[in-house]
Amino acid sequence: MTFQPRMQNRIEGFAVGSLHRRAWNGIVADLWDVECGSYAGGHYVARDPRLFIVLDHSGKGCPTVKRSPTDGGGRQDRSTSPISYVPADMELWVDIEGVQRLRHLDLHFDATGIGRRLMDEIDPDRLNHPNLLFAHPGIMSLAELITAEIANPTPLHDLYGDSLCLALIISALKIEKANTRKRSALAPWQLRRATEFIDAHCLRNIRLEELAELTGLSQSHFSHSFKVSTGMAPHQWQMKARLDKAKALLTGSSQPLTTIAAETGFADQAHFTRAFRQHFGTTPARWKRTQTA
Repeated sequence: MTFQPRMQNRIEGFAVGSLHRRAWNGIVADLWDVECGSYAGGHYVARDPRLFIVLDHSGKGCPTVKRSPTDGGGRQDRSTSPISYVPADMELWVDIEGVQRLRHLDLHFDATGIGRRLMDEIDPDRLNHPNLLFAHPGIMSLAELITAEIANPTPLHDLYGDSLCLALIISALKIEKANTRKRSALAPWQLRRATEFIDAHCLRNIRLEELAELTGLSQSHFSHSFKVSTGMAPHQWQMKARLDKAKALLTGSSQPLTTIAAETGFADQAHFTRAFRQHFGTTPARWKRTQTA
């Protein structure tokens, strides 16, 4: 299903000059140009995290961003603090006085979907921690490029805007490379439960979600911890289990390779032979001859 941002708001004092929207993979970017009355503002709450970036405004005033209607808030001066990260379900109040025109970029994203694309869940502490009114030259450069692409009457390939938005989100949330974060090994009971399950069900497709549920971990946490514990990814362990069963059949029966391939979950004999050679450096037939010689 295509990601659609969900937001509720109560606003006043705005007249929309233009709105340009682009949607990429789990990301929706809105470019707003609005005219402001003597007072403008409102209350906002969204079901998904977002970034609110002031690109330009005219007038002597500045937008004031705050977490409650009684909060003093902070002034979102484009030159010093143009960026705010707003977690999902966080209420936000914005007051604008002395501003005639405002241009801003709203970047909404599906955190779960982005995590899948990064092959690792986003750190919940960073995802749920607001970061209002901060400056970052790199993020502003990306925002300007995204803005130009949104307004482009002849858009470039979707990968261009998608990559820019993904880079901006990674930078704003300070998402580190997965292998720079230390992951602990599985507890003995978790490793035993996971390996026994894989060995028992290796002939069918095992979903990572099943293994994560068995150990009470997220899919990314389980995957990293399993590799720390065993030196291989879960799917590699499953392949090893299939090939161990194949070895047992090769030495304990006279079945043809096509039958053994089918019984051990391989698509065909060629697939079986390729996997066997990749793991053991020889073909099943040659390996069997060495066992019976």
